[in-house]
Amino acid sequence: MTPDLAILGAGPAGSTLAALLSQRGFKVLVFDDEKRPELLVGESLVPATVPVMRRLGIEDRVAKYSQHKPGVTFLHREGSRIDFNFAPIARSLPTYAYNIPRPEFDDTLRERAEELGAVFVKHRAVVEPGTDGREIQLSAGSLAAAKLSAHPAFLIDATGRARTFARALGIGAQGGERADVAYFAHFEAFEHDFECPGQVVISILDNGWCWRIPLPGRLSVGIVLHKDIAKTYGDTPEARLDHALRTEPLLRDHSRDARRVTPVMTYTNYQLVSERGYGPGWAACGDSFGFVDPMLSPGLFMALESARLFDEHVFSSGTAVLGQPDTLHAGFERAEAELHDWHESWRELIRHFYDGGIFSLYETGTNFSKKFKGWPGIKFMENHMGKHIASMASGSFTRRKYSRGLVRFMRQYMLRDCRMPEEFAVRP
Repeated sequence: MTPDLAILGAGPAGSTLAALLSQRGFKVLVFDDEKRPELLVGESLVPATVPVMRRLGIEDRVAKYSQHKPGVTFLHREGSRIDFNFAPIARSLPTYAYNIPRPEFDDTLRERAEELGAVFVKHRAVVEPGTDGREIQLSAGSLAAAKLSAHPAFLIDATGRARTFARALGIGAQGGERADVAYFAHFEAFEHDFECPGQVVISILDNGWCWRIPLPGRLSVGIVLHKDIAKTYGDTPEARLDHALRTEPLLRDHSRDARRVTPVMTYTNYQLVSERGYGPGWAACGDSFGFVDPMLSPGLFMALESARLFDEHVFSSGTAVLGQPDTLHAGFERAEAELHDWHESWRELIRHFYDGGIFSLYETGTNFSKKFKGWPGIKFMENHMGKHIASMASGSFTRRKYSRGLVRFMRQYMLRDCRMPEEFAVRP
């Protein structure tokens, strides 16, 4: 075929976009080098991913090999515990999500795109400076590998953190506020004694923080800490993860009988957003445009949301748009503006957890409830705050000005009879 557009990369963003555009009748070619690590960050989803799965008709498939996720629990080294579930979001989103084995999930997205008509080519595409009005284009070798006699009308960069187009064009990026590194692996016989199966646990440790994500038959465990502190934990990723499991009080007893069943993976550079995400003949989707800190599991949602925004704002009018540069520019401008707002909203919410503000608010609420038990309005405020924070973390109210303003207001004016946020802050 002669494709309308080519997508470089078959991860969640690339495969989702390929599926959505194929549903609209676009001829889509996807370059996939089929090189993937055994483990990938992004195993725990937020409820906002479920509508996209339903639109693609894959939720039942995903549910069969995944773990139902009812909510998230936060444990703090100082003894505080906050339990969130997704019940408050019932009017806007499903009240659950999934913890997923990433290889199976990525394969499901690819298979669905193929079922809808997208064509996949096993090749690591190479790009070069463009001609004929294109800012960037496929090399002759990549055109030949895909057996293309003509260049596609449009290119999408979905190569993830490789940021292939941005690097080729010298486009810079804004980094995050932290210099963290993560080490994680899968374990069996790791004690995870929570009433609700599938409850994700985030623990604020003596240094950094840890995730525990229940998967079918195993537990994903990862530590996140400053890269300089990590060096003091050992010389290898295995040694550093093992050191945290043996020494951190919130992990030590739970991991006593645990058996690691996968290699230890390393992830760095947790926040980054490109200075520009589109240009003549191309656009960047998913992590290729930007990614955020994984504490609240927004990463895979942002990959799917990037694809959905491109579909909605740019390609919803059909293939004719590929011949309308001004319309393409306006559509990508709208999509990029929303992506910037998403990234900033997630960063703001995650910052409330990193700097300890959420824990101070929770302690304030708990003490007020004890002190003024039975007073009108106390229960309402508890439920109101809980609803908005849970909804923000679910992907439902994340960008709502009222929800964001409510948390800021409560932090500024309502912290009473509690320890200050700096006492709860995540240490490097």
